[in-house]
Amino acid sequence: MYVMERRFKRLCIIHSFIQLPDKGMGQQALMKEIDKYEKLGKIDWAAGKVSGTVYHGGKELTDVLTEAYKRFTWSNPLHPDVFPGVRKMEAEIVQMCVGMFNGGPDACGTTTSGGTESLLLACKTYRDWAKEEKGIVKPEIVAPISVHAAFEKAAAYFKMKLILVPVDEKTRKCNLPAMRRAITKNTVLLVGSCPSYPHGIIDPIEEIAKLGKKYNIGVHVDCCLGGFLVPFMKDAGFPLAPFDFSVEGVTSISADTHKYGYAPKRSSVILYRSHELRHHQFFVSTDWTGGIYACPTIPGSRSGGIIAGCWTAMMYMGEEGYVDCTRTIIETRQYIEEGLRKINGIFVYGEPEVSVVGLGSDDFDIFGLGNELIEKGWNLNSLQFPSGIHMCVTMPVTQPGVADQFIKNVKESAEKILKNPQKKTTGGGAIYGMAQQIPDRSMVAELACSYVDSLYMTPKPTQSQTNGHVKQ
Repeated sequence: MYVMERRFKRLCIIHSFIQLPDKGMGQQALMKEIDKYEKLGKIDWAAGKVSGTVYHGGKELTDVLTEAYKRFTWSNPLHPDVFPGVRKMEAEIVQMCVGMFNGGPDACGTTTSGGTESLLLACKTYRDWAKEEKGIVKPEIVAPISVHAAFEKAAAYFKMKLILVPVDEKTRKCNLPAMRRAITKNTVLLVGSCPSYPHGIIDPIEEIAKLGKKYNIGVHVDCCLGGFLVPFMKDAGFPLAPFDFSVEGVTSISADTHKYGYAPKRSSVILYRSHELRHHQFFVSTDWTGGIYACPTIPGSRSGGIIAGCWTAMMYMGEEGYVDCTRTIIETRQYIEEGLRKINGIFVYGEPEVSVVGLGSDDFDIFGLGNELIEKGWNLNSLQFPSGIHMCVTMPVTQPGVADQFIKNVKESAEKILKNPQKKTTGGGAIYGMAQQIPDRSMVAELACSYVDSLYMTPKPTQSQTNGHVKQ
């Protein structure tokens, strides 16, 4: 975070707009400015050296998505009478996803702005369902500690209690006995990941679903990361244990269309086993002076362009396209995992089944390895509790030579560190490692808030300005 903050500060001293220009800019001038902003980034994701982030990026798909968005730029599904095509597209997106996850005739859902909103809405739905059906006023969520932080956000937003249970130290799967013990009369939701973000591990969904059915508790399967991989893995030659609506007891599923669905960013789906359950997601104001107001998701107005882009991506890819991409990604992940397991000084967390490989070390500070890989042009994700880094394989990573280069660079970096394993890690890796050692987590929260503040850095408005931008 510290390294990024310094980078943001450096960007503040170059040409910046901090107030509206006196007169609007023409298209040609605007495109020149946009070119400058586009070139501020130095990380070449298209070369395949970035974990996750951009999941496809192919030119033809990009062109098709751009054209679809252009045609629906001004549309808004809040006005289905004005934009009936967007309404139809959204309904078809949901129904296609219901089919992918083996939903029955009553299965349904909505699109959302991303995985976080999908998870927020799921938690809100179970809170309201439990209050109405069971009279629960102090709702609790029970989930493995490996679940996405969005569940913590949901608990904070909706005044719910999140109870995190441990995962098995070796497999990194949810500890089922611990989950069973954590269930109380106030439990409204059990959660399993398919797969988890940190290490790419699939929780025992069938067993979690049995608990949910036994105690009449909702069970949510978080497929946000793997939602457009896991449904196609069987046909791609990599069968999995059942995880979807075919499992009795699974009551909702989230899947990000903007990851391996290859849709534009701000696109996800939340699916439910029944319309009755989905009704608890909706917000309705019957007495507003502006008229009866009914809304399916958190935003009122939404981008019809994003919905059109999502529909276009799914239609462009088709089942065959998704199966082919899934096969390529899983094979690449397996190849990388096999190569990494042969490298001295590091280990792979658990037995990953989908697209993520998590690395740790018992011999040196793993964040030192992360630093070395940054120097070699890689952009990976840092993990904590336990310390680790991970690679999330995307289509750019599957390009010829990328996986071999990654394995080679990890091997070279590990060998270098093992020559002096006690050497202190510096830079961003050191800060990340130190943050885990701070017992007062409120201090870590303050550091994180400072980082978020830095995202909004601009030159101070007291500096002399001309035509809306700071003088050079």
